[in-house]
Amino acid sequence: MSSIILYIISLFLLFLSFIKDKNKTKKALNISLESFLNLLPTILPMIMFVSIFLSIIDPNIITKLIGTKSGLKGVLLSIVIGSISYIPNFISLPLGASLLQRGAGYPQVAGLISTLMGIGIVTFPLESKYFDNKFSIIRNLIGLISCIVFVIIVWWFLI
Repeated sequence: MSSIILYIISLFLLFLSFIKDKNKTKKALNISLESFLNLLPTILPMIMFVSIFLSIIDPNIITKLIGTKSGLKGVLLSIVIGSISYIPNFISLPLGASLLQRGAGYPQVAGLISTLMGIGIVTFPLESKYFDNKFSIIRNLIGLISCIVFVIIVWWFLI
């Protein structure tokens, strides 16, 4: 239901933009479409991989590895997996919801999602190319500390 409301609001704002300046709106839509088409070859394999992974893997395995009863081991496993993986936010959030539905624990999913978004071991070479190694290391360490604090807060509220 909330998705429908967001779509309606977006269409309304697009309509207002179109009324105000047709050329800018068309240009923005073309830029958006071009960006989407450029990202599609990267996004589709990730979506397919996550979908196939979730359809193949037995929910009991998820529950055993990162379920509520997996405790600290499950949280650490989630943090490690999230730190070394690269999955965009718009895929990782639905993935987190699917994992919760399949028996994963909240602290474990919080660790996975927060490290997916906050730590970039896979993207480290690219990041250090644009910035430098020291900056990238410090940013990843601060990200890791923030993720651990976040998991502790989630865990604390669930106990």
